[in-house]
Amino acid sequence: MEIKGKTHILIIDDEAPIRQVLSESLRDEGYIVTTAPDGIAGLEALKNEKPDICFLDIWMPQMDGLEVLQKATPLFPDTNFVMISGHGTIETAVQATKLGAWDFVEKPLSLDKIHLVIDNVLKFKNEKLEKLALLNKVRSSIALVGESKVLQAIREQIITFSRESFPVLVAGETGSGRELVCQNIHYMSHRASRAITEINCSTLPHELIQIEMFGIEKGSLPGIDKTRKGKLELVDDGTLIIEQIEEMPMVLQHQLSQFIQNQTFQRVGGKENIPASPRLLFTTAMDAEIYLQSDRIHPELKNVIKNNVVAVAPLRNRKEDILPLIFHFSDIIAKQMAIFRKTISEQGLKLLEKHNWPGNIRELKNYIERVYILTPSDYVDVHDLRFAGLVDKKEAKNASSDDQLGISTFREARAEFEKEYLIKKIQENGGNISKTAEAIGLERSYLHRKIKSYGIEAV
Repeated sequence: MEIKGKTHILIIDDEAPIRQVLSESLRDEGYIVTTAPDGIAGLEALKNEKPDICFLDIWMPQMDGLEVLQKATPLFPDTNFVMISGHGTIETAVQATKLGAWDFVEKPLSLDKIHLVIDNVLKFKNEKLEKLALLNKVRSSIALVGESKVLQAIREQIITFSRESFPVLVAGETGSGRELVCQNIHYMSHRASRAITEINCSTLPHELIQIEMFGIEKGSLPGIDKTRKGKLELVDDGTLIIEQIEEMPMVLQHQLSQFIQNQTFQRVGGKENIPASPRLLFTTAMDAEIYLQSDRIHPELKNVIKNNVVAVAPLRNRKEDILPLIFHFSDIIAKQMAIFRKTISEQGLKLLEKHNWPGNIRELKNYIERVYILTPSDYVDVHDLRFAGLVDKKEAKNASSDDQLGISTFREARAEFEKEYLIKKIQENGGNISKTAEAIGLERSYLHRKIKSYGIEAV
């Protein structure tokens, strides 16, 4: 709870006895109190004092309380206004609430009621500050790290799109940071305190995407014994991220386009039009231009999102972001492991900066974690980086030539590469096949077939 001695209360009332009794009572309670005898003086006091709470009389000469409230609320958003009146009506109370008043208290004033209102206002202000602190913590945890011109342009797009509510397409390779861009758009917007969730079209069977999105009515399918809400309805005023939109069936893309236009939908097996207003963000692993020109997007959906696109460049095209990311991940990992941050040699940093990082930021993060686990020393040199799995272009070329001498055909070489690649990625994702499929951009069923064909054992 906010400390009374730091809480400033302004009383604007043309009746001197009320100003005197109320101000003395509140000062006795430890509050800082200022008074004003009319609306004009009250506006000046608001400007000079910037109080936490203002008790504002409605009926006053020269300028009444509603006029003061109308002028003051946009100018002093941190002040909570409580209207007081001896001739209050329901219409007046409704009007005051619409203009931004916190509460309405009738004369003769009850000090118990006054103290209750103050307690409620201070509780609300403290909860608001706590939420803001938590929100700032979340924002810092999803910060886009780097200073490249490409990333600066993305930050500017995020600021622009966060002020609006239209759907946005975020395109980029796996591991490039599409999800972070979506989260930044959400947490920079007025929906930041609302829910944020996602549907991944590449990991869900097509028949379940519709149910996940729109929900389903009781009895629509065998085994459905109760109505289930979809994520459009559950998230409502929040943000719904639809990942890998290119994997969504055309019929569902069309239904989604209709929802965007009408802001209503029907559950599977239902007839009722249900209103909802979530912010929709779409992601794709395809190049934005290629996707928008392909047959994997419904024409109506294309018309909705074609001008609202964030293209997240791969890490190899913004190498100036690699070192800031290495230091960022090092700080996080060192803190998690409760150790000092390791020092990477200058030659080692140059090697890391030259590497192409085909798995983008996600691969870099996983690699830095591996360096910390496998390097006992606080100093990391080139040989430590290579021991952790980093191979430069020259070594990769030589190793590739040596390894392929015993392979007679191109098909065998490709199969051998695929097998080793899949084993490595499955290990990186802790044996989780669904997570691996998402990370490397394959459908889960296809990955299962590849694992079976290569005889890869579960990790």
